[in-house]
Amino acid sequence: MDTLRGKYIEAVTAAADEAALESVRLAALGKKGEISALMATLGKMEPEARKAAGAQLNVLKDEIDAALRARKTALADAALDERLRAEWLDVTLPGRPRREGTIHPVSQVTDEVTAIFADMGFAVAEGPQIESDWFNFDALNIPPEHPARQEHDTFFMARAEGDDRPPHVLRTHTSPVQIRAMADRGAPIRVIAPGRVYRMDMDQTHTPMFHQVEGLAIDRDISMANLKWVLEEFCRTYFEVAEVELRFRASHFPFTEPSAEVDIRCSWEGGQLKIGQGDSWMEILGSGMVHPKVLSAAGVDPDQWQGFAFGMGIDRIAMLKYGIPDLRAFFESDLRWLRHYGFSALDLPTVFGGLSR
Repeated sequence: MDTLRGKYIEAVTAAADEAALESVRLAALGKKGEISALMATLGKMEPEARKAAGAQLNVLKDEIDAALRARKTALADAALDERLRAEWLDVTLPGRPRREGTIHPVSQVTDEVTAIFADMGFAVAEGPQIESDWFNFDALNIPPEHPARQEHDTFFMARAEGDDRPPHVLRTHTSPVQIRAMADRGAPIRVIAPGRVYRMDMDQTHTPMFHQVEGLAIDRDISMANLKWVLEEFCRTYFEVAEVELRFRASHFPFTEPSAEVDIRCSWEGGQLKIGQGDSWMEILGSGMVHPKVLSAAGVDPDQWQGFAFGMGIDRIAMLKYGIPDLRAFFESDLRWLRHYGFSALDLPTVFGGLSR
């Protein structure tokens, strides 16, 4: 017993790593190990001799097992110390600058627009981006022969062969949200509908997917004068100028009557846009009084209620305010562009605290 004890305690102490230590354990205590082999011979001994030898072997087994555990802990501690020395870091050195994420201009401007209209009492309404033909066209007084319903303008959803029902479309404007809002809430109502829309178009100032915000106000005595005030207040607050001047030009939209394109007085002096001054005019949105047929389609009595609606491109007004030259860059996922034009995550727009940085 003493010979075995000395042999394996010495081997445990000499083990330089966990692999060598495991070899010692197997040689001593494994199923085919030397001490395990001695334990197997106990059955052939006389009872008194078996009792004495068994006790001695158990003591020896426990001593070697304890030595193995202690050596394993020591090796692990040594490996940790070596790793800590190799991975030493001076925590007093200056750290690497952390690049904060930025808010996309479309998201920022959407929040700015929402804050402005919320201050004027408009709620936000939402609707699906895949719309039925009825909500997207028919309810808005756009007949089947209207050019906007042709395939070169609209993304139509695929239908199963033999399905003769009207197709669904990717909404071409957020006006269907106005129909849904009037149908759900009735009149009076005052909402804006920001969101993505889709049209088959692509150049420097158009993309197949872009963002719009439309507004709707229905009451018993709303007039074009109310529309003019709302749009003037919006433009003054959004562009953060003291005064604005708007010009209404007669136009035609199927869902409003009368309809008007709205221009804003501006200056391009030195290649820089200045709102509210100068001798130039720039178109920024379309508007008008809601057509009686649209009110009827939404379940609102046109003999009792009337109101105005308007719509503008969020991407376009973002380009105007923040000097972004190309609409396509909005959707190219260029981090350099986003770092340049993006906004701090803490730059929350409010009317009373200021909209932009």
